[in-house]
Amino acid sequence: MKEVWSNSWKKILIWACGYVSIIAFAIAGGYAIVKSEDEDLKKTAKTCFIVTLVFLAVDALISIFSAISQGVYSAGFAAFIVWFSFAVLILKIAAYAFFIVMELVNARGEQPSQNRALPAEKEEDIPEQK
Repeated sequence: MKEVWSNSWKKILIWACGYVSIIAFAIAGGYAIVKSEDEDLKKTAKTCFIVTLVFLAVDALISIFSAISQGVYSAGFAAFIVWFSFAVLILKIAAYAFFIVMELVNARGEQPSQNRALPAEKEEDIPEQK
């Protein structure tokens, strides 16, 4: 059966799902970990899982501190929470963008070597005509 998606696009989909939502990642990453035969794809899903859990924990801490600041009103602490959550959002975007770009670069680097190997193999398979 012909594969519709290459492994590099599967890895990019896993990282994009990790950025969008933990539920989307659970579906895409869980499927990759359980059903995939490719160890590199499983490694990518596990790495994305760790990164997603780190950002999920930081978001949980921000929610807890935000709830605390609502009970005890402090304008300085509330402003800090707003700026901290903004910095975490920028860091999250940068982290997932970095990993997606790295997958694109790795995919581009692997492609030419595969194309060069194919014609050499075909020439060896052709019997010489006399």
